[in-house]
Amino acid sequence: MIEINKLSRIYRVRRLDDSDADEILDLCRGNVQYYQYCEAEATREQIMSDLHITPPGVETENKYYLGFYDENGLLAVMDLIDGFPEENMAFIGFFMMNIAAQGKGIGSDIIRELTVYLRDVGKSAVRLGIDKENPQSNAFWKKNGFRVIKEVDKGTWTALLAEKAL
Repeated sequence: MIEINKLSRIYRVRRLDDSDADEILDLCRGNVQYYQYCEAEATREQIMSDLHITPPGVETENKYYLGFYDENGLLAVMDLIDGFPEENMAFIGFFMMNIAAQGKGIGSDIIRELTVYLRDVGKSAVRLGIDKENPQSNAFWKKNGFRVIKEVDKGTWTALLAEKAL
């Protein structure tokens, strides 16, 4: 079980729920480039689904849809799955920064603190998927120590499965 209050010493972190959907949607709508690359749009319905959906075989208590805050409000959202795809791993299903907070090192701070915490509680790696065609995402995850382990053809787009050993 992840102790949310230990995920960051810099930012306030809390589990997000249905009542946060509009705030999450506002953050997501600010990230036009992301939605252009994945040929989708941010909708309230999608946010509501994302708050609850889990990979097959994963219990809902292992899903942490998190908000990272500072004194100005919501900086980032993260969908973190504990014990997936293997018990000794974690999976970041979604990570998005508030557009106003991008380029300031905040996202890297969040990922650095998260990976240190996960290592300290015994996880061996963190995995995630990246849209192959999105140069901003690719650069961010590479800068933060993730390496591509597999390319996955999703039909209309290609995902990169990336991992960081802890």
